Amino acid sequence: MELDIREPEGRISRKAVTVWRLSNTIGHGITLLVFAGLIIAGSRFGWWDWAMTVLWILGGLTIVSAVYSIFIEPVILQRTWRYGADEEFVKLRHGVITVQHQTVPMTKVQYVGLEQGPLLRKYGLYTLTVGTMGSNHSIPALPEQEAKEFRNRISRLAKIREEEE
Repeated sequence: MELDIREPEGRISRKAVTVWRLSNTIGHGITLLVFAGLIIAGSRFGWWDWAMTVLWILGGLTIVSAVYSIFIEPVILQRTWRYGADEEFVKLRHGVITVQHQTVPMTKVQYVGLEQGPLLRKYGLYTLTVGTMGSNHSIPALPEQEAKEFRNRISRLAKIREEEE
């Protein structure tokens, strides 16, 4: 008997792009400030030339990384994230170069939780976490109502599957 597992169709919020851009900007901004401080200290205290060269190279790579993770990556992540649940499975799919398909049997679901940090709270979004005995699976940036409905649906379906066994 072959299972027919359909592709998930749920999409995360478009606000996720803004949240991820802000988060990545903060992280890369702090990193660039540290590199700037080290470069200033190095030139002021006469550090070795090779150390200064390494700092400049790492600073440049950080800028390239920042451009990718602030302007390109959030859009790609938002467009490729899919999630869904039916009576048998919780299904997750995301990625472009490395596409990850995760299928969690309802019988293995032990808990479903919602998480909201300061940036997510500002935009009314939640991260939903599905926990099993061996792992956690997260769905980022769901609008509040959608996150609560999906959490309740998974909880209800997992309980039904548990009672059937």
